[in-house]
Amino acid sequence: MKLLVLAGGFGTRLRSAVPDVPKAMAPVAGLPFLRLQLENWIAQGVKSFVLLLYDQAESISTFVRSEREGLLRQCEMELLTEPVALGTGGAVANAVAQLNLKGDFLLINADTWLGDGIARLGHALAPTVAAVEVPDTSRYGELIFGADDLVTAFAEKRPGSGRGWINAGLCRLSADLFWNWNGDAFSMEAKLFPQLVAAGKLRAVRLTADFADIGVPADYLSFCRRLEANRKGLQ
Repeated sequence: MKLLVLAGGFGTRLRSAVPDVPKAMAPVAGLPFLRLQLENWIAQGVKSFVLLLYDQAESISTFVRSEREGLLRQCEMELLTEPVALGTGGAVANAVAQLNLKGDFLLINADTWLGDGIARLGHALAPTVAAVEVPDTSRYGELIFGADDLVTAFAEKRPGSGRGWINAGLCRLSADLFWNWNGDAFSMEAKLFPQLVAAGKLRAVRLTADFADIGVPADYLSFCRRLEANRKGLQ
């Protein structure tokens, strides 16, 4: 199954800490974050990737070319650069159209670290989102679902939200959700997911995986420290 990777965002919030490269290329323990991601995804069995690019696309393309005979030598890798910024949903819809995708695929955020879970989503029924529990949902908004794992709401971000479940940035979707795309930019989180929730079609898969979102400087630097400490512990 293909893994589509959302890697075209502008990374505005992270630029104070990482001004010169896109979020996916932010250095972590001396390596681009995307390389650590690819190592992790390949270790989980993924062999077919589609990187969805826009901002600073050439930086990511150059990195991928440098890994063709190394890390990616046994993988299928496709790069798609949007003609204009299309938002998360538009980027996926563009990929479905350009690649003539059929059936299901996995989708993940390039700036979200998720230690495992791909196999779980690989056996789920689309449409499904991965959920992780965090001590404070205020930065992300809360993912609300019941004992049957049917998603009933995406709660807005609010201070002091406390512990809860969030969208972990990994989902399984079917191509037919995007076949009627009109070419406009749109946010999957703001448009597609609420439609699926209203129709009673979106489910959550609960994961206990290691999770980090490097989209803001504090969390990026925290992840860097944590990974460097872990690597030193293995030496």
